[in-house]
Amino acid sequence: MKLRLLRSAPELHVALFAFLLNLPWEFLQVPLYAGMPVMPHWEAVQACTQAALGDVVIALMAYWSVAVWYRRRDWLRVYGAKECLGFVLVGVGITVAMEWHATLFSQRWEYAQLMPRVPWLGTGLSPLLQWLILPPLILWMARRHRLGSEVVSKENI
Repeated sequence: MKLRLLRSAPELHVALFAFLLNLPWEFLQVPLYAGMPVMPHWEAVQACTQAALGDVVIALMAYWSVAVWYRRRDWLRVYGAKECLGFVLVGVGITVAMEWHATLFSQRWEYAQLMPRVPWLGTGLSPLLQWLILPPLILWMARRHRLGSEVVSKENI
């Protein structure tokens, strides 16, 4: 019973696909961050995995923000352009704020010269594109996976 409740949670599906789509993106943008290409392999793997897990947290925060706005936790089941846009905008907002804080204030990371920057934001183009391109895919895949899980659960009853 608890497993069925967990499988029906929309957040589980969002988190799963947020991780699966963001992890390769994090690896692909390694050359765009200072020091990453020369970092020892295992440290780089850990850094990229940690970043992808951070992306999962951002995706969940974006999901819950839309859920609060529309007063519907299960909006993933049937969503449209407005919900998708809200999900993307919250993710972009959090990402820009985090990139800005990490590069300017806490100096947790630094962009390499290869990283194109958005002039009026100072944020790297790659993390911005990440949160413009991946969220619609995350929602689409999470919805399909969730609906498929429901069909399989009904067949096993």
